[in-house]
Amino acid sequence: MNICIINYGMGNLHSVKRKIIALGVDVSVTDIPSEILKADKLILPGVGHFAQAMNNICNKELKNVFNEMVLMQKKPVLGICLGMQLMAEYSEEGNCRGLGWINANVIRFKTEGQMKNKVPHMGWNTVCPNSNSVLLKGINDEDEFYFAHSYHIVAEGKNIIAAETDYIYRFCSVFENDNLYGVQFHPEKSHDSGLKILKNFIKL
Repeated sequence: MNICIINYGMGNLHSVKRKIIALGVDVSVTDIPSEILKADKLILPGVGHFAQAMNNICNKELKNVFNEMVLMQKKPVLGICLGMQLMAEYSEEGNCRGLGWINANVIRFKTEGQMKNKVPHMGWNTVCPNSNSVLLKGINDEDEFYFAHSYHIVAEGKNIIAAETDYIYRFCSVFENDNLYGVQFHPEKSHDSGLKILKNFIKL
């Protein structure tokens, strides 16, 4: 098996790579379409601004190869943090269109009327998994994951929500939709719990 981590100029590429290598799987980091097309699975990491990320993807001419792999060949893809959000149709961050793979939008945390929690959502938090989730197999309510984000997914179809997290209010922190998988947290920074997520993705 070969997993390709997409290098579109934004993300914790090498920390993700180290975790995949630790699980005994061949992995490459690239932005070359011909190399991406050889992969069995894709990981779309990401840290930063939504509009800048989409601009980078377009400038690197990656959108067509993404659509070929994900929509046509149905290769499994895991989006991490910003990578998860990029699969949506639209984001408030930069008022920008996304890849449009899932029926969802990305919004900034709404903080009106509360003073307890600040934005960005930074640090450790739990997820409440759906019992049918493939990606979250072996994960329980006590497992903690590392979050660092100001925006989150709002899915139109509740059936794709695999887990939610409480911060200010309950939001979608994991989705699954056919070959599309997204996590709002960083599994590469989440110790043993994060490794479980990556291992489950590898086993798909």
